[in-house]
Amino acid sequence: MTRHDPGPAFRALHQPGNPFILANAWDQGSAKMLAGLGAQAIGTSSSAHAFTLGRPDGGTVSRDEALAHAADLVAATPLPVSGDFENGFGPAPEDCAETVRLSVEAGLAGLSIEDTALPEQSPYAFDEAVERIRAAVAAARAAPRDIVLCARADGVLTGQYDMDEAMRRCLAYAEAGADCVYTPIPPSMEDLARLCAASPAPVNALAAGPYTKVSRAAFAAAGVARISLGSALASVTHRAIYDTATAMFDDGDFTPLANGFGGRKLAAMLTAPTK
Repeated sequence: MTRHDPGPAFRALHQPGNPFILANAWDQGSAKMLAGLGAQAIGTSSSAHAFTLGRPDGGTVSRDEALAHAADLVAATPLPVSGDFENGFGPAPEDCAETVRLSVEAGLAGLSIEDTALPEQSPYAFDEAVERIRAAVAAARAAPRDIVLCARADGVLTGQYDMDEAMRRCLAYAEAGADCVYTPIPPSMEDLARLCAASPAPVNALAAGPYTKVSRAAFAAAGVARISLGSALASVTHRAIYDTATAMFDDGDFTPLANGFGGRKLAAMLTAPTK
C-alpha cells in the first residue's frame, strides 16, 4: 500500500507570524480527540509518552518504542505527525541520521532533535551539536519523502547555557539546513522575538510554564511559526487525576467525577474516519 506524503502539508503550515498549534498527543485516543477539535497537526511528547509507560522523561524511552508510538499516532488520524525524539537516540551524528531515516519509514511528517546529552543534562559541545544536525539534515534531504527537521537548543530550559548561546546554536542549526529551530522557554518574549528576527528558519515556541499566559496573537506578533504544547496538555490530565483521586481517597468525595467528558460527542471523535 502506498502511504500518502504528509511532509509538504506540514511544511506549508510553518509560516512566521501566522503560527499553527502542534497539538502534542500521548495515545491514539488523545490524537483523535485533538483532530476532532480542530488540530492541524499532531506531535508526540517524550514526557507524556514516558508517563504512559510508567517512566519519567529524559532518555527513558528507546528509539524503537518512540517510533512505534509515533506510528500509532500516524495511523490514528490523517493529520501530519511530528516526533519528539529527544537527542536523536544517540550521541553520534549517524545516530541522528538513522533516526531521521526511520522516522520517514514510520510515516512521520517531521521530527525534532535536541542538543542535550541524555540521560545527563549537559549539552553537546557546539561543534558536535551542529554536526549532529548536519547529519540529520543530510538524511532528510536524501529521504524519499519530505520530512521537516526541527533542531532544538535546550540549554536555556535545562539551565546549561544562556540565551546568547541558544541564539548562536539555533542560527548554526539553521545554517546547517534545519527546517525549524526551537529554544524552549526563553527568558522573555523579547528574547523569543529576537530569535525569530534573526533566524532564517521558522521558529517553534512552547506554550508551557510562563508562556501559557501568552496568546496566539502575541506569539504571532513575535514572529513565531509554530506553537507546540510539549507535555503541558498531558499534564492537565495528570492534574485532573491527582485532584479527583485525592478527593476520593482522602475525603471520600466523588463529586469531581461529574466533570468527566464522554458520551456521543467523544464516541464521534474516536470513530471518525482516519483516511
